[in-house]
Amino acid sequence: MQRIFDYSARADPYPLYAELRRTPVARQEDDSYVISTHREITDVLNDPHLSSDLRNLSRPMPPAEEGVTSSFIHMDSPEHDRLRRMAMRHFGPPHTPGLVTGLEGFLTATVGSLIDDLAGKEQIDVVDDFALPFPVTVTCHLLGVPGEDEPRFHLWVNDIMNSIDYNPETDPKEKLDKGIQARKDLRQRLGELVEQRHGRPGDDLLSRLANDDGPDGRMADAEIVATARLLLIAGHETIVNLITNGMLTLLRHPQVLQRLRHEPDLVVPLVEELLRYEPPVHIIPWRAAYSDITVADTVIPKGSQIMLMLASGSRDPKRFHDPDRFDPDRRDNQHLGFGSGVHLCFGGPLARRETQIALTELVRRLDRPRLVADPPPYRPSPVLRGPIHLDIEQGDR
Repeated sequence: MQRIFDYSARADPYPLYAELRRTPVARQEDDSYVISTHREITDVLNDPHLSSDLRNLSRPMPPAEEGVTSSFIHMDSPEHDRLRRMAMRHFGPPHTPGLVTGLEGFLTATVGSLIDDLAGKEQIDVVDDFALPFPVTVTCHLLGVPGEDEPRFHLWVNDIMNSIDYNPETDPKEKLDKGIQARKDLRQRLGELVEQRHGRPGDDLLSRLANDDGPDGRMADAEIVATARLLLIAGHETIVNLITNGMLTLLRHPQVLQRLRHEPDLVVPLVEELLRYEPPVHIIPWRAAYSDITVADTVIPKGSQIMLMLASGSRDPKRFHDPDRFDPDRRDNQHLGFGSGVHLCFGGPLARRETQIALTELVRRLDRPRLVADPPPYRPSPVLRGPIHLDIEQGDR
C-alpha cells in the first residue's frame, strides 16, 4: 500500500496498477485489502454487505468535523437512499429532467468569460486561471448563492482543498488552520442561506430543498447544508481534475485535439474515454465489510478496510481492449470514473456537461496551445489525482 501513496508514482501510476492487477484482491500488512480489477471492483461496489460509513471500519476513521452532519456519501441504507432520493428530486431526471440543459447558457457564458481573460497571454495555468474558478461559480449559481457572497465561497473552497493535501512534515500549520476555519465559515453561511429560504420557494437548489415536502418528507437544515457542501467540495475537485487531465491528455494527443476542434460532437465520447483513461478519482480509499465477504476466492473478514482502485479497474485489459490507448471512438466504455452501484456520483451528469463545454471551448479558442512541462507537477493526493498546475504556452513560438 505504501507504493500507492508514494508521490514518485503520481505522474504515472499505471505501471503500478498493472502490477496490482496480478493479485486482484491483495491483503496488506495492516490487514486491509486492495482490490484492483474491473470485475471485482464492480462486484464490491454493488455488494450490499459493503459499508460507506467510516464508523464501521475495524479501526474507525476520525470524523473530518466533530459533531457535523455527514453527507450521504458517508452513509449506508436506508439513510443514504432516503437523502439521495431527496437530493435527486431536484438535481436531475425524472423530477427535474431539464436541470443540466437549463444551465447550458450559463455554463457557456462562464467558460467564455474565463477564456476572454486569457486572451493575449503567452502563458497560462489551466488550473489557476480556468479550472479552479469554473466549478465554484457554477455550483454557487446552482445553489442560489448571492453574487456578493461568491468571492468568499471561492476563497473558502480553495482553502479547504489546500488543507486536504496538508502534510504536517512539510506544510505550515497555517494551511491546515485556514482549511478548518473555511469549513466552519462555509457551513455557517450555507446554514444562514437555508434558513432564509424557508417559506420562500424559488428555482435554486437551496430553495427547492428547504421547501420540499416530497414522499420522503423534508431534509433537515443540517442535511441540506451537508448536501450543498458535497456539491461544492467533492464536485469541485472532481471537475477541476477532469478538465485539467482532459486538457493535458489532448495536448499529448494533438491529432485528437485537432479532431475535436473540427468535430465538436466528438466531445461526448471523448469525455467518457477521459473518465476511463485519466479519471479525476483514482481510489475509493475507505470502505468496510459489514460481514465476511468473498471476492475472487478471497474471504475479506467483517470490519476490514477495503481500498478500491477505480483507475486500475478502468485500465483492466480483461475488460477493455488496448486499455492504455486513449481512444475517443471506444465503444462499450463501462468505465469506473464515477464509481458504480448505489453510490454512483450523483453530480455526474453536470460534471460531464461542464467538462464537455470547457474542453470544447478551450480547444476552439486557445491559440496553438502547447505544454510548458510534461509531466506537470501533481497534487500530493493519489485519491483525487490531478496536476496542481498545468502551464501552457500559446501563440507564436
